[in-house]
Amino acid sequence: MTKLVEYFFSIGSPWSYIGFDAFVELAAKNGVVITPYLTTVVEENGGIFSRNRPEIRRAYWTRDLKRWARVRGKELRLEHRPELSDPTPASLFVIAAYLDGLDWIGAARALQHAFWVAARDIGKPDVREAIVTAAGFDGAALLRRQADDDVQNKWSADRVHARDSGVFGFPTYVYDGEIYWGQDNLPFLERHLRGDRP
Repeated sequence: MTKLVEYFFSIGSPWSYIGFDAFVELAAKNGVVITPYLTTVVEENGGIFSRNRPEIRRAYWTRDLKRWARVRGKELRLEHRPELSDPTPASLFVIAAYLDGLDWIGAARALQHAFWVAARDIGKPDVREAIVTAAGFDGAALLRRQADDDVQNKWSADRVHARDSGVFGFPTYVYDGEIYWGQDNLPFLERHLRGDRP
């Protein structure tokens, strides 16, 4: 039987970046079909942008990110980052790749790496076009596609679906009606996929 996991994530989420490869590997190992949903923090469900948290919690968040990055074997540049524009538009490239049957996982991985390791300004169209081109995509085509109705409609629908599904932060995985928030919940998701439903 096909196992379907709804995957809610954000290119601008360091937790999505840290857990991305681990989830992709878990999915491949367990015969999972991933349906991606890209959006931003769902504040109406209680999600909180890191910039709006008290400094003491932000400091802990930073330490925890670094610990998990080491566990996952991921580079992560949090300090000495230049001023960058909003990375959200990079999601449109991933959506376009998904809708066109391209390697959306590869596109997401390239954009996440550029943002979280190289601190590149993926909010700028020419920057993200160059990044995906270097990763083997037709960057110019993805840049054109981001304004198309089907891409924009999925972007809007993804947020509504996230809100209505009870999602508030990233990454979130939904399988068989069960919500798993955070890449640290991957072991629980895997147990569920193997038959141990909570």
